[in-house]
Amino acid sequence: MRLAPPDPDTLTPDQRRVHDLIASGPRGQVRGPLAIWLHRPRLAETAQALGAYCRYGTTLDPRLSELAILCMAVVWRSEFEWWAHKPIALKAGLAPDTVEALRRGETPAFSSDEEEVVHAVVTTLAAERRLPDALYSRAEAVLGTDRLVDLVGLCGYYTLISMTLNVFEVPLPEGASPELPPR
Repeated sequence: MRLAPPDPDTLTPDQRRVHDLIASGPRGQVRGPLAIWLHRPRLAETAQALGAYCRYGTTLDPRLSELAILCMAVVWRSEFEWWAHKPIALKAGLAPDTVEALRRGETPAFSSDEEEVVHAVVTTLAAERRLPDALYSRAEAVLGTDRLVDLVGLCGYYTLISMTLNVFEVPLPEGASPELPPR
């Protein structure tokens, strides 16, 4: 780890306030990128609010949100993100075969048009930094405008998450093993 989270015993009042805000919310704890961001409490507070929306407030159902998050973890080779969200994705109803195909870097055989479109949007956006007209039109037809906007926002947030995890080399928790294939 290049940068450890601030020591909980020496948090500034602002860091303590943001730490407690995050810990008392639906996450229940402060770990991973949120812990790193505590070095800059305003960043942590602002980013956690966006993250709370992306995780718990979008128009995407949890199965589609978690599919998108796992796709972002694979794109960024973010082991921590994969570790954190794989069980959530499975609990949300994403098929184990789909999760395994994603882990291997393969395009899964999706059970719905929504899943296929979410995967196509995330992977295309990550690779090409835009969506071709045909994919945009299909995504808007399948997901609708609100869910498409939320999906793009989720991709942006999980890019920030993954960049933070990768740049600061946030390790997996003790006892967890890497699952993503090497580059």
